[in-house]
Amino acid sequence: MDWILSSFDVLFDYPRWYLGAILGTGFFTYYLQHAVKQPMLACSNGKFKEFLLAHVPILQEKYWPTLWCFESRAQTVFASLLRSRLLPNIKYRREILKLADGGQVALDWLEDGCPPGGPIIIILPGLTGESQAEYVKCLVTSANRIKLRVVVFNNRGLGGISLKTPRTYCASKCDDMSEVVSHVRSLNPGIPLVAAGVSMGGLILGNYLASQHSMPDKPICAAMVISVPWNVFKGTESIEKPFLNLLLNRHLAGGLCKNIERLKRDQVPQGPWDVEEVLKSKTIREFDSSYTTKQFGYKDVESYYTEATIHDKLDKIEIPVLCLSAADDPFQPLEAIPVEEANKSKYVAIVITARGGHIGFLEGLLPLFQEEYMCRLFTQYFTSIFGEGSELFAEINKEN
Repeated sequence: MDWILSSFDVLFDYPRWYLGAILGTGFFTYYLQHAVKQPMLACSNGKFKEFLLAHVPILQEKYWPTLWCFESRAQTVFASLLRSRLLPNIKYRREILKLADGGQVALDWLEDGCPPGGPIIIILPGLTGESQAEYVKCLVTSANRIKLRVVVFNNRGLGGISLKTPRTYCASKCDDMSEVVSHVRSLNPGIPLVAAGVSMGGLILGNYLASQHSMPDKPICAAMVISVPWNVFKGTESIEKPFLNLLLNRHLAGGLCKNIERLKRDQVPQGPWDVEEVLKSKTIREFDSSYTTKQFGYKDVESYYTEATIHDKLDKIEIPVLCLSAADDPFQPLEAIPVEEANKSKYVAIVITARGGHIGFLEGLLPLFQEEYMCRLFTQYFTSIFGEGSELFAEINKEN
Protein backbone atom coordinates (compact mmCIF):
# COMPACT_ATOMS: atom_id res chain seq x y z
CA MET A 1 0.00 0.00 0.00
CA ASP A 2 2.88 2.39 0.83
CA TRP A 3 4.36 2.04 -2.65
CA ILE A 4 1.00 2.87 -4.23
CA LEU A 5 0.68 6.02 -2.13
CA SER A 6 4.25 7.05 -2.91
CA SER A 7 3.57 6.55 -6.64
CA PHE A 8 0.62 8.93 -6.40
CA ASP A 9 2.77 11.45 -4.56
CA VAL A 10 5.36 11.34 -7.33
CA LEU A 11 2.66 11.64 -9.98
CA PHE A 12 1.14 14.72 -8.42
CA ASP A 13 4.56 16.36 -8.16
CA TYR A 14 4.37 16.94 -11.93
CA PRO A 15 2.72 20.12 -13.29
CA ARG A 16 -0.99 19.84 -14.09
CA TRP A 17 -0.42 20.48 -17.78
CA TYR A 18 1.92 17.48 -17.88
CA LEU A 19 -0.68 15.20 -16.30
CA GLY A 20 -3.29 16.58 -18.66
CA ALA A 21 -1.05 15.86 -21.62
CA ILE A 22 -0.58 12.24 -20.50
CA LEU A 23 -4.29 11.68 -20.00
CA GLY A 24 -5.15 13.45 -23.24
CA THR A 25 -2.64 11.41 -25.21
CA GLY A 26 -4.05 8.20 -23.75
CA PHE A 27 -7.61 9.24 -24.56
CA PHE A 28 -6.81 10.21 -28.17
CA THR A 29 -4.80 7.03 -28.69
CA TYR A 30 -7.75 4.94 -27.52
CA TYR A 31 -10.16 6.95 -29.69
CA LEU A 32 -8.04 6.57 -32.83
CA GLN A 33 -7.38 2.86 -32.31
CA HIS A 34 -10.81 1.69 -31.20
CA ALA A 35 -13.40 4.20 -32.39
CA VAL A 36 -12.20 5.56 -35.73
CA LYS A 37 -12.48 2.79 -38.31
CA GLN A 38 -13.62 2.18 -41.86
CA PRO A 39 -16.96 0.33 -41.68
CA MET A 40 -17.22 -3.36 -42.49
CA LEU A 41 -19.31 -4.17 -45.57
CA ALA A 42 -20.98 -7.58 -45.50
CA CYS A 43 -22.38 -8.55 -48.92
CA SER A 44 -21.64 -11.20 -51.51
CA ASN A 45 -19.59 -10.27 -54.54
CA GLY A 46 -21.86 -9.21 -57.36
CA LYS A 47 -23.65 -6.29 -58.96
CA PHE A 48 -25.08 -4.86 -55.72
CA LYS A 49 -21.73 -4.78 -53.98
CA GLU A 50 -20.17 -3.36 -57.16
CA PHE A 51 -22.86 -0.65 -57.21
CA LEU A 52 -22.23 0.29 -53.56
CA LEU A 53 -18.47 0.48 -53.88
CA ALA A 54 -18.71 2.54 -57.07
CA HIS A 55 -21.45 4.98 -56.08
CA VAL A 56 -21.55 5.22 -52.27
CA PRO A 57 -18.12 6.70 -51.43
CA ILE A 58 -18.79 7.02 -47.68
CA LEU A 59 -18.32 3.25 -47.42
CA GLN A 60 -14.62 3.65 -48.15
CA GLU A 61 -14.09 6.40 -45.58
CA LYS A 62 -13.42 6.08 -41.88
CA TYR A 63 -16.30 6.92 -39.57
CA TRP A 64 -15.19 9.50 -36.99
CA PRO A 65 -17.72 9.38 -34.14
CA THR A 66 -18.14 12.53 -32.09
CA LEU A 67 -15.09 12.74 -29.87
CA TRP A 68 -16.87 13.61 -26.63
CA CYS A 69 -19.65 11.00 -26.82
CA PHE A 70 -18.51 7.96 -28.78
CA GLU A 71 -19.59 5.45 -26.09
CA SER A 72 -22.64 3.50 -27.29
CA ARG A 73 -25.21 4.74 -24.77
CA ALA A 74 -23.83 8.28 -25.00
CA GLN A 75 -24.27 8.22 -28.78
CA THR A 76 -27.81 6.87 -28.40
CA VAL A 77 -28.94 9.42 -25.81
CA PHE A 78 -27.09 12.53 -27.03
CA ALA A 79 -28.14 11.96 -30.63
CA SER A 80 -31.78 11.96 -29.53
CA LEU A 81 -31.36 14.99 -27.27
CA LEU A 82 -29.46 17.09 -29.81
CA ARG A 83 -31.82 16.34 -32.68
CA SER A 84 -34.90 17.01 -30.58
CA ARG A 85 -33.49 20.38 -29.49
CA LEU A 86 -32.10 21.54 -32.83
CA LEU A 87 -34.46 20.18 -35.47
CA PRO A 88 -37.75 22.05 -35.95
CA ASN A 89 -41.00 20.19 -36.54
CA ILE A 90 -41.80 19.48 -40.17
CA LYS A 91 -45.02 20.68 -41.78
CA TYR A 92 -46.47 17.60 -43.42
CA ARG A 93 -49.61 17.07 -45.45
CA ARG A 94 -51.59 14.51 -43.48
CA GLU A 95 -53.65 11.74 -45.00
CA ILE A 96 -55.74 9.34 -42.89
CA LEU A 97 -55.82 5.89 -44.45
CA LYS A 98 -58.75 3.66 -43.48
CA LEU A 99 -57.65 0.03 -43.20
CA ALA A 100 -59.54 -3.10 -44.19
CA ASP A 101 -60.37 -4.11 -40.60
CA GLY A 102 -61.75 -0.69 -39.65
CA GLY A 103 -58.52 0.67 -38.18
CA GLN A 104 -56.69 3.75 -39.40
CA VAL A 105 -53.16 5.07 -39.80
CA ALA A 106 -51.77 8.52 -40.48
CA LEU A 107 -49.62 9.02 -43.57
CA ASP A 108 -47.61 12.24 -43.41
CA TRP A 109 -46.42 13.54 -46.77
CA LEU A 110 -43.64 16.01 -47.59
CA GLU A 111 -43.34 16.85 -51.29
CA ASP A 112 -42.19 20.50 -51.16
CA GLY A 113 -39.77 21.28 -53.96
CA CYS A 114 -40.04 17.78 -55.46
CA PRO A 115 -41.13 17.04 -59.03
CA PRO A 116 -44.77 15.83 -59.14
CA GLY A 117 -43.84 12.52 -60.76
CA GLY A 118 -40.68 11.99 -58.77
CA PRO A 119 -39.80 8.82 -56.83
CA ILE A 120 -41.39 8.24 -53.42
CA ILE A 121 -39.90 6.92 -50.20
CA ILE A 122 -41.94 5.39 -47.37
CA ILE A 123 -40.29 5.87 -43.97
CA LEU A 124 -41.16 3.57 -41.05
CA PRO A 125 -40.30 4.91 -37.56
CA GLY A 126 -39.16 2.80 -34.61
CA LEU A 127 -40.95 1.21 -31.66
CA THR A 128 -42.80 4.26 -30.34
CA GLY A 129 -41.76 6.79 -32.98
CA GLU A 130 -43.84 8.87 -35.38
CA SER A 131 -43.31 11.50 -38.07
CA GLN A 132 -41.99 14.17 -35.67
CA ALA A 133 -39.51 11.81 -34.00
CA GLU A 134 -36.08 13.42 -34.15
CA TYR A 135 -34.40 10.66 -36.19
CA VAL A 136 -37.32 10.61 -38.65
CA LYS A 137 -36.99 14.36 -39.21
CA CYS A 138 -33.31 13.82 -40.04
CA LEU A 139 -34.13 11.30 -42.74
CA VAL A 140 -37.12 13.27 -44.06
CA THR A 141 -34.98 16.39 -44.40
CA SER A 142 -32.28 14.43 -46.23
CA ALA A 143 -34.84 12.82 -48.55
CA ASN A 144 -36.39 16.18 -49.35
CA ARG A 145 -32.96 17.61 -50.10
CA ILE A 146 -32.42 15.00 -52.85
CA LYS A 147 -35.96 15.52 -54.22
CA LEU A 148 -37.52 12.31 -52.94
CA ARG A 149 -41.21 12.63 -52.15
CA VAL A 150 -41.66 11.40 -48.59
CA VAL A 151 -44.50 9.63 -46.83
CA VAL A 152 -44.04 8.70 -43.18
CA PHE A 153 -46.10 5.68 -42.13
CA ASN A 154 -47.26 6.25 -38.54
CA ASN A 155 -48.33 3.01 -36.88
CA ARG A 156 -51.83 2.68 -35.44
CA GLY A 157 -52.43 4.92 -32.44
CA LEU A 158 -49.32 7.02 -33.14
CA GLY A 159 -48.95 10.42 -34.73
CA GLY A 160 -51.78 11.93 -32.70
CA ILE A 161 -54.67 9.93 -34.15
CA SER A 162 -57.15 7.83 -32.20
CA LEU A 163 -57.49 4.07 -32.26
CA LYS A 164 -60.61 2.70 -33.94
CA THR A 165 -60.01 -0.97 -33.08
CA PRO A 166 -58.24 -2.84 -30.25
CA ARG A 167 -55.39 -3.66 -32.63
CA THR A 168 -52.18 -1.64 -32.47
CA TYR A 169 -49.00 -2.96 -34.17
CA CYS A 170 -46.07 -5.32 -33.73
CA ALA A 171 -42.79 -6.23 -35.42
CA SER A 172 -43.94 -9.47 -37.04
CA LYS A 173 -47.13 -8.32 -38.77
CA CYS A 174 -46.77 -6.40 -42.02
CA ASP A 175 -50.35 -6.38 -43.37
CA ASP A 176 -50.73 -2.68 -42.47
CA MET A 177 -47.54 -2.05 -44.43
CA SER A 178 -48.98 -3.97 -47.37
CA GLU A 179 -52.08 -1.77 -47.36
CA VAL A 180 -49.98 1.39 -47.18
CA VAL A 181 -47.78 0.29 -50.09
CA SER A 182 -50.82 -0.64 -52.19
CA HIS A 183 -52.44 2.71 -51.42
CA VAL A 184 -49.34 4.74 -52.30
CA ARG A 185 -48.89 2.80 -55.54
CA SER A 186 -52.53 3.29 -56.50
CA LEU A 187 -52.11 7.05 -56.12
CA ASN A 188 -48.85 7.04 -58.08
CA PRO A 189 -48.97 4.32 -60.77
CA GLY A 190 -45.64 3.66 -62.44
CA ILE A 191 -43.68 5.85 -59.98
CA PRO A 192 -40.56 4.24 -58.41
CA LEU A 193 -41.15 3.40 -54.74
CA VAL A 194 -38.43 2.86 -52.13
CA ALA A 195 -38.57 2.50 -48.33
CA ALA A 196 -36.51 3.03 -45.18
CA GLY A 197 -37.14 1.54 -41.74
CA VAL A 198 -35.55 2.50 -38.43
CA SER A 199 -35.16 0.06 -35.53
CA MET A 200 -38.52 -1.78 -35.21
CA GLY A 201 -39.60 -0.07 -38.44
CA GLY A 202 -36.73 -2.00 -40.01
CA LEU A 203 -38.15 -5.25 -38.63
CA ILE A 204 -41.57 -4.53 -40.10
CA LEU A 205 -40.00 -3.55 -43.41
CA GLY A 206 -37.72 -6.61 -43.41
CA ASN A 207 -40.62 -8.96 -42.71
CA TYR A 208 -42.66 -7.26 -45.43
CA LEU A 209 -39.84 -7.66 -48.00
CA ALA A 210 -39.35 -11.31 -47.00
CA SER A 211 -43.07 -11.92 -47.49
CA GLN A 212 -42.75 -10.67 -51.07
CA HIS A 213 -40.10 -13.19 -52.14
CA SER A 214 -42.42 -15.28 -54.31
CA MET A 215 -44.01 -12.29 -56.04
CA PRO A 216 -42.77 -11.53 -59.57
CA ASP A 217 -43.74 -7.84 -59.29
CA LYS A 218 -42.00 -6.32 -56.27
CA PRO A 219 -43.84 -3.11 -55.19
CA ILE A 220 -40.69 -1.64 -53.63
CA CYS A 221 -37.54 -1.48 -55.75
CA ALA A 222 -34.96 -0.66 -53.03
CA ALA A 223 -34.80 -0.20 -49.27
CA MET A 224 -32.62 0.82 -46.35
CA VAL A 225 -32.81 -0.18 -42.69
CA ILE A 226 -31.03 1.53 -39.80
CA SER A 227 -30.23 0.04 -36.36
CA VAL A 228 -32.55 -2.91 -36.90
CA PRO A 229 -32.59 -5.51 -34.07
CA TRP A 230 -31.87 -8.42 -36.40
CA ASN A 231 -32.15 -11.15 -33.78
CA VAL A 232 -34.94 -10.14 -31.42
CA PHE A 233 -33.92 -12.71 -28.80
CA LYS A 234 -30.34 -11.42 -28.63
CA GLY A 235 -31.50 -7.82 -28.80
CA THR A 236 -33.92 -8.29 -25.90
CA GLU A 237 -31.22 -9.96 -23.79
CA SER A 238 -28.83 -7.09 -24.52
CA ILE A 239 -31.29 -4.34 -23.63
CA GLU A 240 -32.07 -6.07 -20.31
CA LYS A 241 -28.49 -5.87 -19.06
CA PRO A 242 -28.03 -3.52 -16.11
CA PHE A 243 -27.60 -0.63 -15.63
CA LEU A 244 -27.66 1.78 -18.57
CA ASN A 245 -29.16 -0.64 -21.08
CA LEU A 246 -31.98 -1.43 -18.67
CA LEU A 247 -32.74 2.28 -18.26
CA LEU A 248 -33.20 2.59 -22.04
CA ASN A 249 -35.40 -0.50 -21.95
CA ARG A 250 -37.64 0.95 -19.26
CA HIS A 251 -37.94 4.24 -21.12
CA LEU A 252 -39.24 2.45 -24.21
CA ALA A 253 -41.57 0.22 -22.17
CA GLY A 254 -43.05 3.40 -20.70
CA GLY A 255 -43.76 4.67 -24.21
CA LEU A 256 -45.53 1.43 -25.10
CA CYS A 257 -47.68 1.64 -21.98
CA LYS A 258 -48.79 5.12 -23.03
CA ASN A 259 -50.26 3.56 -26.17
CA ILE A 260 -52.33 1.23 -23.98
CA GLU A 261 -53.57 4.23 -22.04
CA ARG A 262 -54.85 5.55 -25.39
CA LEU A 263 -56.97 2.41 -25.71
CA LYS A 264 -58.64 3.34 -22.44
CA ARG A 265 -58.92 7.02 -23.41
CA ASP A 266 -60.48 6.22 -26.79
CA GLN A 267 -62.80 3.70 -25.13
CA VAL A 268 -61.80 0.96 -27.55
CA PRO A 269 -63.21 -2.51 -26.68
CA GLN A 270 -60.64 -4.62 -24.84
CA GLY A 271 -59.33 -8.04 -25.81
CA PRO A 272 -57.93 -11.03 -23.90
CA TRP A 273 -55.48 -9.00 -21.82
CA ASP A 274 -55.55 -7.27 -18.45
CA VAL A 275 -54.95 -3.57 -19.08
CA GLU A 276 -53.87 -2.87 -15.51
CA GLU A 277 -51.37 -5.74 -15.70
CA VAL A 278 -50.03 -4.44 -19.02
CA LEU A 279 -49.54 -0.97 -17.53
CA LYS A 280 -47.27 -2.48 -14.87
CA SER A 281 -44.76 -3.55 -17.55
CA LYS A 282 -41.25 -2.29 -16.79
CA THR A 283 -39.47 -3.87 -19.76
CA ILE A 284 -40.25 -4.53 -23.41
CA ARG A 285 -40.31 -8.29 -22.77
CA GLU A 286 -42.87 -7.85 -19.98
CA PHE A 287 -45.02 -5.69 -22.27
CA ASP A 288 -44.82 -8.21 -25.10
CA SER A 289 -45.68 -11.06 -22.73
CA SER A 290 -48.72 -9.35 -21.21
CA TYR A 291 -50.03 -7.61 -24.33
CA THR A 292 -48.44 -8.16 -27.76
CA THR A 293 -48.57 -11.96 -27.65
CA LYS A 294 -52.19 -11.96 -26.49
CA GLN A 295 -53.29 -9.31 -28.96
CA PHE A 296 -51.81 -11.08 -31.98
CA GLY A 297 -52.59 -14.66 -30.91
CA TYR A 298 -49.11 -15.97 -30.07
CA LYS A 299 -48.68 -18.83 -27.62
CA ASP A 300 -45.91 -16.99 -25.77
CA VAL A 301 -43.30 -14.29 -26.21
CA GLU A 302 -40.80 -16.78 -27.67
CA SER A 303 -43.24 -17.57 -30.49
CA TYR A 304 -43.67 -13.88 -31.20
CA TYR A 305 -39.94 -13.17 -31.22
CA THR A 306 -39.31 -16.15 -33.50
CA GLU A 307 -41.69 -14.73 -36.11
CA ALA A 308 -40.51 -11.12 -35.64
CA THR A 309 -36.79 -11.73 -36.07
CA ILE A 310 -35.26 -11.30 -39.53
CA HIS A 311 -31.63 -12.42 -39.14
CA ASP A 312 -32.62 -15.78 -40.67
CA LYS A 313 -34.74 -14.35 -43.52
CA LEU A 314 -32.10 -12.62 -45.64
CA ASP A 315 -32.35 -15.33 -48.28
CA LYS A 316 -36.01 -14.37 -48.83
CA ILE A 317 -35.27 -10.72 -49.59
CA GLU A 318 -34.96 -10.14 -53.33
CA ILE A 319 -34.57 -6.39 -53.73
CA PRO A 320 -31.45 -4.36 -52.86
CA VAL A 321 -31.42 -3.45 -49.15
CA LEU A 322 -28.65 -1.40 -47.56
CA CYS A 323 -28.45 -1.85 -43.78
CA LEU A 324 -26.60 0.30 -41.25
CA SER A 325 -25.70 -1.24 -37.88
CA ALA A 326 -23.22 -0.27 -35.17
CA ALA A 327 -21.05 -2.92 -33.53
CA ASP A 328 -21.75 -1.32 -30.14
CA ASP A 329 -25.53 -0.99 -30.52
CA PRO A 330 -27.02 -1.71 -27.06
CA PHE A 331 -30.15 -3.07 -28.79
CA GLN A 332 -28.22 -5.56 -30.95
CA PRO A 333 -24.80 -7.01 -30.05
CA LEU A 334 -22.27 -7.50 -32.82
CA GLU A 335 -22.43 -11.29 -32.62
CA ALA A 336 -26.16 -11.16 -33.43
CA ILE A 337 -25.70 -9.24 -36.70
CA PRO A 338 -26.06 -11.78 -39.57
CA VAL A 339 -22.71 -11.12 -41.23
CA GLU A 340 -22.34 -14.63 -42.67
CA GLU A 341 -25.84 -14.56 -44.14
CA ALA A 342 -25.21 -11.14 -45.71
CA ASN A 343 -21.96 -12.38 -47.22
CA LYS A 344 -24.05 -14.98 -49.07
CA SER A 345 -26.76 -12.55 -50.18
CA LYS A 346 -26.66 -10.68 -53.46
CA TYR A 347 -29.42 -8.30 -52.33
CA VAL A 348 -28.67 -7.48 -48.67
CA ALA A 349 -25.61 -5.45 -47.69
CA ILE A 350 -24.84 -4.65 -44.04
CA VAL A 351 -22.60 -1.71 -43.18
CA ILE A 352 -21.19 -2.12 -39.66
CA THR A 353 -19.48 0.80 -37.95
CA ALA A 354 -17.29 0.28 -34.88
CA ARG A 355 -19.28 2.88 -32.93
CA GLY A 356 -22.62 4.63 -33.34
CA GLY A 357 -24.93 3.22 -30.67
CA HIS A 358 -28.62 2.85 -31.51
CA ILE A 359 -29.76 5.37 -34.14
CA GLY A 360 -26.83 7.54 -33.06
CA PHE A 361 -24.06 7.82 -35.67
CA LEU A 362 -23.11 11.37 -34.63
CA GLU A 363 -19.84 12.62 -36.09
CA GLY A 364 -17.65 15.71 -35.87
CA LEU A 365 -16.93 17.92 -32.86
CA LEU A 366 -20.20 19.79 -33.39
CA PRO A 367 -22.70 17.15 -34.57
CA LEU A 368 -25.78 18.28 -36.48
CA PHE A 369 -23.99 21.35 -37.82
CA GLN A 370 -23.44 19.09 -40.80
CA GLU A 371 -25.37 16.16 -42.25
CA GLU A 372 -24.55 13.27 -39.94
CA TYR A 373 -23.27 9.83 -40.88
CA MET A 374 -26.52 7.88 -41.23
CA CYS A 375 -28.03 10.71 -43.28
CA ARG A 376 -24.98 10.95 -45.52
CA LEU A 377 -25.16 7.20 -46.17
CA PHE A 378 -28.91 7.48 -46.78
CA THR A 379 -28.42 10.41 -49.19
CA GLN A 380 -25.59 8.84 -51.19
CA TYR A 381 -27.41 5.53 -51.54
CA PHE A 382 -30.72 6.88 -52.80
CA THR A 383 -29.09 9.61 -54.91
CA SER A 384 -27.11 6.93 -56.73
CA ILE A 385 -30.16 4.73 -57.28
CA PHE A 386 -31.94 7.52 -59.15
CA GLY A 387 -28.82 9.24 -60.47
CA GLU A 388 -25.53 8.21 -61.96
CA GLY A 389 -25.78 4.63 -60.71
CA SER A 390 -29.28 4.04 -62.06
CA GLU A 391 -28.22 1.87 -65.00
CA LEU A 392 -26.17 -0.52 -62.85
CA PHE A 393 -28.91 -0.53 -60.24
CA ALA A 394 -31.51 -1.47 -62.87
CA GLU A 395 -29.39 -4.52 -63.75
CA ILE A 396 -29.58 -5.68 -60.12
CA ASN A 397 -33.36 -5.71 -60.11
CA LYS A 398 -33.47 -7.45 -63.49
CA GLU A 399 -31.92 -10.51 -61.81
CA ASN A 400 -35.19 -11.18 -59.91
